[in-house]
Amino acid sequence: MIQFSNIETLPKTSSITIRKFKSLGINTYFDLLNYFPFRYEDYSLISKIKDAQPGETVTVIGEITEGKYQVTQTGLRIQVFKLQDETGEIELGFYNQPYLLRLFKKGLNLSVAGVIEQYGRKLSMKPKEYELTDSGQACLRKQARITFKHVGRIIPIYPEKRGLSSRTIREKVSLVFASATSEVADRLDEMLPKEIISLNNLIEEQTAYRQIHFPESKDAAQKARERLAFDELFTIQLSSHLVKKEWQKEKVGNKFTVGTIHELSLQNFIDNLPFRLTNAQNRVWSEIRTDLLRSVPMNRFLQGEVGSGKTVVAALACYLSYLNGYQSLMMAPTEILAQQHYNTLIKLFKNYELRITKIAGANKIRDLQSVINKSDLIIGTHALLNKRFKKVGLVIIDEQHRFGVSQRAELKNKGLNPHLLTMTATPIPRTVALTLYGELDLSLIDEMPYGRLLVKTYLVPKHKRPSCYDWIKFQISNFKFQIFIVCPFIEESEIETMKSVKAAKKEFENLKTIFSGFKLALLHGKMKSKEKEKIMNDFKNQRTDILVTTPVVEVGVDIPNATVMLIEGAERFGLAQIHQLRGRVGRSDKQSYCFLFTEKEDSGILGRLGMFTKTNDGNKLAEEDLKIRGPGDIYGMRQHGYLDLKIASLSDYQLIERTKKAVEYFEKHYEIEKFGELKKRVEKYRKGKITKD
Repeated sequence: MIQFSNIETLPKTSSITIRKFKSLGINTYFDLLNYFPFRYEDYSLISKIKDAQPGETVTVIGEITEGKYQVTQTGLRIQVFKLQDETGEIELGFYNQPYLLRLFKKGLNLSVAGVIEQYGRKLSMKPKEYELTDSGQACLRKQARITFKHVGRIIPIYPEKRGLSSRTIREKVSLVFASATSEVADRLDEMLPKEIISLNNLIEEQTAYRQIHFPESKDAAQKARERLAFDELFTIQLSSHLVKKEWQKEKVGNKFTVGTIHELSLQNFIDNLPFRLTNAQNRVWSEIRTDLLRSVPMNRFLQGEVGSGKTVVAALACYLSYLNGYQSLMMAPTEILAQQHYNTLIKLFKNYELRITKIAGANKIRDLQSVINKSDLIIGTHALLNKRFKKVGLVIIDEQHRFGVSQRAELKNKGLNPHLLTMTATPIPRTVALTLYGELDLSLIDEMPYGRLLVKTYLVPKHKRPSCYDWIKFQISNFKFQIFIVCPFIEESEIETMKSVKAAKKEFENLKTIFSGFKLALLHGKMKSKEKEKIMNDFKNQRTDILVTTPVVEVGVDIPNATVMLIEGAERFGLAQIHQLRGRVGRSDKQSYCFLFTEKEDSGILGRLGMFTKTNDGNKLAEEDLKIRGPGDIYGMRQHGYLDLKIASLSDYQLIERTKKAVEYFEKHYEIEKFGELKKRVEKYRKGKITKD
C-alpha cells in the first residue's frame, strides 16, 4: 500500500497551519481527507446582478468598482464595496474585516455569495463567502467552467477547531485534490469487494471522497456520506469480529472447575445474601458461570442500571475464582468507585475467608507485594497493572469500556491470560453495544432489586425553586434524609453563554446561606484523594446533610440514606448522564426524588427534560439522547473515549445492520489479505483499541 504524503508537504501552507492540523491528529493528506464536513451551505445559484431577488442566497460575479470604510452610528465598522457586472451594480457590506480593503482593489474580479437585500431601489448583499476569480469579462463568459471552492456551488462547513476556519480547510483539501494523480487517484485504493459495493448500492470510494468535500448536489453529498459511513462501520465491525475470532483460539491461563463442594459453596453464598437475586441476576450469573468453566478466556460485557446489582454478580465470579485457588482483580476508573466496591465486597464476604485488599494510586501498605501475594481479591484503579501477580484467574473492569482490550493485552504480556468481565451502568442501546463492543459477549441485567421504589422526577421552573428548597429542608429536619446537589462545573465559566450555569464553588456559598442551620460539604474531582475520602465518609456516616458536587458522583457513590438528587443546569447534561446521577438515590426502600433545575426556557430543552421525568428506562433515554445529541456527548467520547466516529452515526440502525450482514458476507467469500486498504484500516483500528489509554 502506497503511503499518503505527510501534511508538511502540503503546498502554499504555513508552518502555523501545519501545526494546527497536527494538533487535530491530521498528519497526512489522507487524514485531511478524513476530516469531514458536518453540514453544507448552498451557494450554487449563480445569478446576474439584475436578476438577483431580495431574500435569495446567490453567487454573483463581477468587477470591484469602489471600496471604502464606514462607521455606523452604533459604532459598527463596515467595509463597503461596489461590485458590477454587465447587467448592474450591487453593494457588498463586510463587518470588521479591514484587511479586505487591501485585498479587494478596484478593477479586481470577485465572486461573492450571500443573501440579497434591497433598500429602496438599491440592491445590496450580506456576504457570506467570496473567491477571487480571473480577469475581466472572460471570467463572466466562461463562468460555467470555473472551479469554485468557496462560492458558486454547495460548499462544506467543517468543525472549526484549533483556530482553523472552514475556509482554510476547504483551501487545503482542494490542494490535495489538485494533486489528483499522485494523492487520490493512485493512492486511494477501493477497500471493499465489488460485490459488497454492488449489493449495498454504494458509490466508489474515490468518488465518495470527492463528493463529501465538494459535492455536485445535495444527493451526491448524501451518497458520499452513506458510502464513507458504511466504510467506517464495516471496518469497526470487521475488526471486532476478527479480534473475537482470535480470542476464541486462546486458552485460559488458569482453568476453573466446579465440583460438588464448589457448587455447595456457591449456593450457600447465594442463600446467605441479605437479599434475593433477581431473575436477571440469576440469568446473567448463569452466562458468566458457563464462560468461566470454558478453556477459552471469558470476554463478557455486563450492562445494568445503576443499583441493579452488578457488583453482587461480580462477587459470585470472584468467589468461584477463589474456590479454584486463583486471585481476582477489580479495576475502577476512580478511587471513589474503587473504595465503594471495597466497602460493598467487604460486607458481602464478611463471613468468608476470602482476603480482600484495596490498592490506591499512592499506596503506603508495608511490604505491598507480600500483601498482594496473600490476597484473593485485589481492588484498585488501573494502577493495579503496575503490580506483579502470579495466579490471576479473573479480571473485572468497571466503567472503563475502551480499556478492556488494552488492559487484557497488558496482563497477557505479563504471562497471564485471565477471564475478563467488563461492567457498565451507562445505558447503551443493544444495537449500539453490539457495534461498539462486537468482540465481547453481552449480558444485561434489566431488573432492579426487589422492593426498590422508582425515583420520582420533577422539572422545577425558576419561580418554584424557593418552595423546592423549603421542601428539602422539611425532609432533612423531619426524616434526617440526605441530599445531593450536582452542578456542571467547578469554577464559574467566563464564557458569556455559560454564565447562567452555576458553578459548584459559587453555588456552595449560595446554598450555605439558603440552608443555614444545616451541614453542607463540597466535593469535586480536583480535590486530593484523602480529602475526597473524608468528605464521602462524613456524608455516608450522616455527619453531612447536603453534598454539593460536580458529576464526580455519577459513579461509585452508594448512600442509601440519600433520597434527593437536585441537578443544577440540567440542560447541560445528556439524558443518559442525568439518569446515572438519578441512580445515586433510590438505593433503599425509601421513596426518593430527583429535581431538575434549569433557567432555560427553550421549548426543545424543556421537552427533552420533560420526557426524562416520565421514564426511568435507561435504554429508552439513551436512544433518545443518541438522536438528539449524538454519540460523542452520550457515551462520553471526550470523557471516556468510547469511540471516535468520524462520519457514521450510531443512531443509524439500518446502516449498522447492513454493515453487519456485509461483514458476514465478506468472511464467507473473501480473505482480508487480498484487500490492502481494508486490511490497513482494520489493523489501525485494532491497534488503537489495544493501545489506547
